[in-house]
Amino acid sequence: MAGSTHTVTNQPPPLVGYDVFTADRALTAAVERHTDPELFDEVHGELAALGRASGSAQLHEWGTQANENPPRLRTHDRYGHRLDEVEFHPSWHRLLGKGVAAGLTAAWSRPAGHVRRAAAFLVWTQVDAGNLCPLSMTHAAVPALRTDPALAAAWEPRLTSMIYDRELRPARLKAGALFGMGMTEKQGGSDVRANATAATPLAEAGTYELTGHKWFCSAPMSDGFLVLAQAPEGLTCFLVPRVLEDGSRNVFMIQRLKDKLGNRSNASSEVEFDGTWARRVGEEGRGVRTIIEMVAATRLDCVLGSAGLMRQAVAQAVHHCTYREAFGGPLADKALMRNVLADLALESEAATTLALRLAAAYDDGSEHERALLRIAVPAAKYWVTKRCPPVAVEAAECLGGNGYVEESGMPRLVRESPLNSIWEGAGNVQALDVVRALQREPQALNAYLLEVGKARGADHRLDAAVKDLLTELGDLDGVEGRARRLAERLALVLQGSLLVRYAPPEVADAFCGARLGGDGGAAFGTLPSSLDLASVVERARPEV
Repeated sequence: MAGSTHTVTNQPPPLVGYDVFTADRALTAAVERHTDPELFDEVHGELAALGRASGSAQLHEWGTQANENPPRLRTHDRYGHRLDEVEFHPSWHRLLGKGVAAGLTAAWSRPAGHVRRAAAFLVWTQVDAGNLCPLSMTHAAVPALRTDPALAAAWEPRLTSMIYDRELRPARLKAGALFGMGMTEKQGGSDVRANATAATPLAEAGTYELTGHKWFCSAPMSDGFLVLAQAPEGLTCFLVPRVLEDGSRNVFMIQRLKDKLGNRSNASSEVEFDGTWARRVGEEGRGVRTIIEMVAATRLDCVLGSAGLMRQAVAQAVHHCTYREAFGGPLADKALMRNVLADLALESEAATTLALRLAAAYDDGSEHERALLRIAVPAAKYWVTKRCPPVAVEAAECLGGNGYVEESGMPRLVRESPLNSIWEGAGNVQALDVVRALQREPQALNAYLLEVGKARGADHRLDAAVKDLLTELGDLDGVEGRARRLAERLALVLQGSLLVRYAPPEVADAFCGARLGGDGGAAFGTLPSSLDLASVVERARPEV
């Protein structure tokens, strides 16, 4: 029984019971822009259904349960036999099953597959980012496996399946399968060419025995893994099945699970190979080239994941400030808070718009679009993922002390926010990858300049930023030390170009002024007061 003094007032209602997809105006506009009109109704209906599920109280409770009950490793059974199994809370399996059923591993086999998957990925991240790891790995494994038609024929139908089959058994007996990845080792980190795991050829052509250690192995409960190891001709890509064709377990010793800052619902592990059976993927000595398409796809997922986290953080902040009153009115109507919310909304919309444009390039598949991705993906991965942590922290501050309390959900967003910048190559790796593309692939720069040139003349600040960028690109001597600066400018100019072409004028005006024209400060909430900030905030407000 509540005491007489415990009347609760001035608390916003929970942000649940809404359609996460259709409430995101920037995302719905991008999906419509990049989807064939004949497919749009189907795609929109599918994403709206996922959006309603994602906004439900039930699924948010599952996400909370999966994070409060992280996976547990069982190395042995009661008799001392090795098990090497990971146990998850039932909510994890429910979420992962819904993610698979929503097509988050099926992009390669569906029309407009990458755009619809990208939108779904962004929406689903807002329920729980942890279960996106195996979904991302499985999706990204497909182009690597396609280098071997026999392997692709055996595995691709299961990887692109919309059925979640959690049982560990031979792939031929499964309706759906998930993939993980093991690249980094304790002595090498991002320098995968320093890998020491050894691959010894067996009698059967294309088969090997692996011996070594992987410092980070993603999604260790998966059915198969793409790993790198040193074969006689050099670093090579291999497929390691969890269960062999005869039903016996492959040697896949999970030594421990990582105790991580965030991403608590997901299992990341260290694994040991000791006579582990593997099948070669691609040619010996061409491991990096074989697996690079997988890496590119997961890097785009890092952009999408960060965009999804930012969107949820901004939605929570705007929702709270719409209902919370202080000093005689709603917080969202106060000039300074409106400035903060609008600034956060700009970052979120720019990330979403860029991410969906890159997904559309995958669907297009032309030589021009592939060239654009070569520069745009690492630049976007560098910049968007780096913007996610400050957005999450500032959004939590909009809730005041409430945002520092676990029940608000904001601390989980804050803990999750640095992950995508670290995963699949941290900031320096991305920036140097941009530089390599500039130096070795002139067609990539041409594709990039053609893309940003589509907005030429529409905003003088964007035009000036393009001019400054061209000056910087004209001098690539000693570029390594300024690679981060260059990657940042490439990403910002591309975002500005896209917003000028597609976003409402008030959004494009504010972005170009603050991000390209120097008319904004280092912290959020420093936009010029002359802008139409109320419209920017209203565009970001989720309608419940």
